[in-house]
Amino acid sequence: MPRKFGEIAFTPQVQAAQEQRGSRQSYERYIAKGPANDSITPKLEEFITQLDGFYLGTVSSNGYPYIQFRGGPSGFLKVLDEKTLGFADFSGNVQYITVGNLSGNDKAFLFLMDYRHRQRIKIWGRAEYVEGDSALIERLRFPDYPAAIERAILFHVEATSENCPQHIPIRYSETEVAAMMAPLQARIAELEQQLSDKPEA
Repeated sequence: MPRKFGEIAFTPQVQAAQEQRGSRQSYERYIAKGPANDSITPKLEEFITQLDGFYLGTVSSNGYPYIQFRGGPSGFLKVLDEKTLGFADFSGNVQYITVGNLSGNDKAFLFLMDYRHRQRIKIWGRAEYVEGDSALIERLRFPDYPAAIERAILFHVEATSENCPQHIPIRYSETEVAAMMAPLQARIAELEQQLSDKPEA
């Protein structure tokens, strides 16, 4: 079990709950022997570059969590280095809740989900928004994606953890379904052509 994950997630209140329910000793042992998991590995980078969406969590000044889905072309969440992720903040509903939350509290959370392969990654860290940095925005821009970019958001990784696939439903995106159907549709077209070319008896 990742050590940094335990240091962040297992607060005194969580530890007390574990103690009451009999799991504290096991987790304490796992955390003590576990790897840090506080950076982006090549394996995790490969996972990230295939995503076309993720969930971003921030905390408001009144203490409430706020979860927002961010979507774009596969690979729009970019690995800038082993400790930093970045993505273009596209124009949206102009509520600016995430921007406002990050202005007062930079603690943030990424929930990365791959439904097709039943895999999920949790990443804790600190986030910041950057406005007016054209070089950074160009670095995060995705070719041929028409959405307007308002700013860049950088996510500084502090801990990562991968969950087991239990209870994750298998789902496919429209693009994935189209790719799976393409050979079948081509075969159907081929058979239809053969039938049309066949002389009548």
